[in-house]
Amino acid sequence: MKIEMKHKKILILGNAASGKSWLSKRIAEKTGYPLYHLDVEFWKPDWVMTPVEEQIPIIQRILAQDSWIIDGNYATTLEIRYKEADLVIFLDISRLQCMWSAVFRQGKKRSDLPDYLEEKVLDKEFWEFLKWIWSFPMYERKELLEMQKRYPEKEFIHIRSRKEMRNLLMI
Repeated sequence: MKIEMKHKKILILGNAASGKSWLSKRIAEKTGYPLYHLDVEFWKPDWVMTPVEEQIPIIQRILAQDSWIIDGNYATTLEIRYKEADLVIFLDISRLQCMWSAVFRQGKKRSDLPDYLEEKVLDKEFWEFLKWIWSFPMYERKELLEMQKRYPEKEFIHIRSRKEMRNLLMI
């Protein structure tokens, strides 16, 4: 399946370090749609998460637009975003590859994080992050696939490798 210009509202989901931000940036370049990284929208200084009651108005403002690309899982607002999407892309990349990517990007400035945050470098929180990546298939992956079952009318692209991700970009 390919992304078509009929897809105006694109939701990109997947494990941490699966390539959501990489893919979303390239789709935004090809389509010209506004791109929203939920990490940028929801993280406050010192890695403080925006409370759920403040997340909802942020998401509603984004969803009200004619077109958008949203990168991020965030279970608290997932169903709201899923219902509005024309296309859902699920990056179901190997957790080992995701862990490797997370290690590789340590210490690098990322455009999908707010300017005031820096990726943690091999500290206790980073090891917790790697545990979260490892547990993704048992918890978050199941929830994302359940969402697809609840909304079978949504166009859904299930990507299982970096090669499939690159092929998707051949719009």
